[in-house]
Amino acid sequence: MKNILQSAFSKRSPLFDVTDAYRIVNGVADGFPGLTLDRYGDRYQIQFFGPELLTNKREIVEAVVAQFNPVCVVVKERLSSAGRSLENAPMDVVIGSREDAVGVVREGRAMFHVDLMDTINPGLFLDMRHVRLEVENRFREMSGTVPASDKPAPSSADTNGPRFLNLFSYTCSFSVHARLGGAAVATNADISGKILDKGRENYALNGLDLRPGEFFRGNAIEYVRWAKKKGLRFDGIVLDPPSFARFKGFNFNVREHLMPLVAECAELLNANGFFMVSSNYSEFNLSAFARDVLAAVSSVHPNAKTSWKKSQDIDFVGSGSTKDSCLVATMVEV
Repeated sequence: MKNILQSAFSKRSPLFDVTDAYRIVNGVADGFPGLTLDRYGDRYQIQFFGPELLTNKREIVEAVVAQFNPVCVVVKERLSSAGRSLENAPMDVVIGSREDAVGVVREGRAMFHVDLMDTINPGLFLDMRHVRLEVENRFREMSGTVPASDKPAPSSADTNGPRFLNLFSYTCSFSVHARLGGAAVATNADISGKILDKGRENYALNGLDLRPGEFFRGNAIEYVRWAKKKGLRFDGIVLDPPSFARFKGFNFNVREHLMPLVAECAELLNANGFFMVSSNYSEFNLSAFARDVLAAVSSVHPNAKTSWKKSQDIDFVGSGSTKDSCLVATMVEV
């Protein structure tokens, strides 16, 4: 088992200089069926999505400890006794303490708070890393920002410049990258005030001031329609919704509601802007998804074109082969 773990780890070597938060094991493709192992700095998260290796839990934890000497290891069992997926999965700290599960990770020039015991996700979706880094680079090109690590954040008065919209923003990691790239304003919309507070903490961690209009507590559809009435425009938009969500009696699901929302969002996009749309819904096909997104954006911007369509980054080996490791994402330029 140690040899298989070492082999999986070595596959991620291109990421070692980029980040200290990445997936080390992605299920059967890495020789561990039904199991994932994620690194968050000195903290490690093991998740069981199937029963195949549950009886080997102790051996797996020992192998992780021997290989990485972690400060903390958290185990999450995402499968019920009946074999169904659990959103409120049992979570246990098996190495270290509850306090050790909290820390900070690096991603490019950005830093993010994580808490492996907070929810199913510790605060940073690892499978969107490559897109977040691209968003930062795109705003750097727009603004002419020099990527020096010691460059001070712009003053709070400096709000003239490219603007970014982050819908279903979660802990605002896309917006942190956008601001570090030189976005004048990065607006975050999410229904959870607690999550937006975590976004504010991530801004502070990166030395970013809070600017007017950057935090909107409410659902994305409400924000988009309000922004249209106000005549707001953005140079980059990210739309990364959950597969299903409920707010104010409305049941959002990506199968029915995503593409109409894409078309509405496109009305907020400036010429020469970009629009990234993604989903973890396992029934989507990447080619069809990219085609449908382009059609929705083209209904507003006839000259829109697809910049790329892709799935998860290199640490998600075998992406798309299982329901717990799937992503469809596409970038459209107008």
